[in-house]
Amino acid sequence: MTDQSSKQGADMARSVQITFDCADPAALAAFWAEALSYQVQAPPGDFESWEQALEAMGVPPENRNDASAVVDPEGSGPRLFFQRVPEHKQAKNRVHLDVRAAPGLEGDERMAALEAEAVRLGSHGATRLDRHEPAPPLAAGHIVMADPEGNEFCLD
Repeated sequence: MTDQSSKQGADMARSVQITFDCADPAALAAFWAEALSYQVQAPPGDFESWEQALEAMGVPPENRNDASAVVDPEGSGPRLFFQRVPEHKQAKNRVHLDVRAAPGLEGDERMAALEAEAVRLGSHGATRLDRHEPAPPLAAGHIVMADPEGNEFCLD
């Protein structure tokens, strides 16, 4: 690598993709699209549906739910990729997402907004795990949830 190319790489931010191992990529993608106001990634080319695209690519029916992805319609947030794996979740996540559901709110108003979002996501298959009350000056309060496959995330 030349000095110019290493300097150039250091000056550029890298984009990230967040990958979930899961049992049902399509269902988990639908949940996270709802949770984040994302959309399922559109099929490639001129295909009107993923089913049409996968058929044309020769993907066998039993493999058509091996992967799915959701994207930010504004193009600023990271892509979330869901891939089917044979094993089930074994332990608590070491990394999790914080869904910023109450930006700019504090105290009771903040917790009420988080509670409303917990109820909404519960209707889409999430499970409420715990509530942490505000403890000023550092902790504003949050709710710990799990997605339909048990991956923990926080409403923050």
